[in-house]
Amino acid sequence: MKTVSENRCFGGTQGVYSHQSEATGCDMTFGLFLPEEAEAGPVPLLWYLSGLTCTHENAMVKAGAQAWAAQQGIALVFPDTSPRGEGVADDGAYDLGQGAGFYVNATETPWAPHFQMWDYITGDLPRVLFNNFALDEERQAITGHSMGGHGALTIAMALPDRFRSASAFAPIANPTVSDWGRKQLGAYLGADEMTWRRHDATIQMHERGFDGPILIDQGADDQFLDKLMPEALAAAMMARRQPGQFRMQKGYDHSYFFVASFMEDHVSFHAEALYS
Repeated sequence: MKTVSENRCFGGTQGVYSHQSEATGCDMTFGLFLPEEAEAGPVPLLWYLSGLTCTHENAMVKAGAQAWAAQQGIALVFPDTSPRGEGVADDGAYDLGQGAGFYVNATETPWAPHFQMWDYITGDLPRVLFNNFALDEERQAITGHSMGGHGALTIAMALPDRFRSASAFAPIANPTVSDWGRKQLGAYLGADEMTWRRHDATIQMHERGFDGPILIDQGADDQFLDKLMPEALAAAMMARRQPGQFRMQKGYDHSYFFVASFMEDHVSFHAEALYS
């Protein structure tokens, strides 16, 4: 692991690190905020998965999460959204290829050699984090925005014993029937739509739900509502009687201004679960 940078931040440290990933077969970069409490021993960890076109840096500098995490004594990890670098497949569109890994393990050409983002987020990166930093593996929570909200919810429901709580900002809620989803799932996973189902938060909510609490915030003026399909996930949560909240926020769009506006709520929500 290589230290790219470390800066003092709200009494703790905001670091950026790179490492060789076995899952993706290339160097990966992530941001990690450690609160001051990490100097004395392991602290809880909140994962933040970012959306289309983002790197590890977008949420790290725009979401305003460190201030609230520092108050709660919680670490934050900001992974990249895809493999990158020479020899890694890409596409001319913003919503496929580098910057758009969709948190799946690709099986199709040319994506399969590197686009193993599910294994990276659930396997490779956790090993790096817990082997190198003062983090409590027994106290984890997960959140994300847009494509990252999709990833956070599907990963949380697949690994309920790992995460105590899950939340999302404007998640891609029903990708198997959405323009943001069918293109990517078809490209990465192939034509068999049965293999797509485990990566659809609405389907997984109907089929298994989540053992802990869930918080969803969606901007009512989001310019991508037709692609996000929040009503499908809200209905699934109601049908499942899933413990949690689904909040439509009047006047808010899809931007990081929206994310930053409700970040304090999400960090506090996860802190309650992590310290319970």
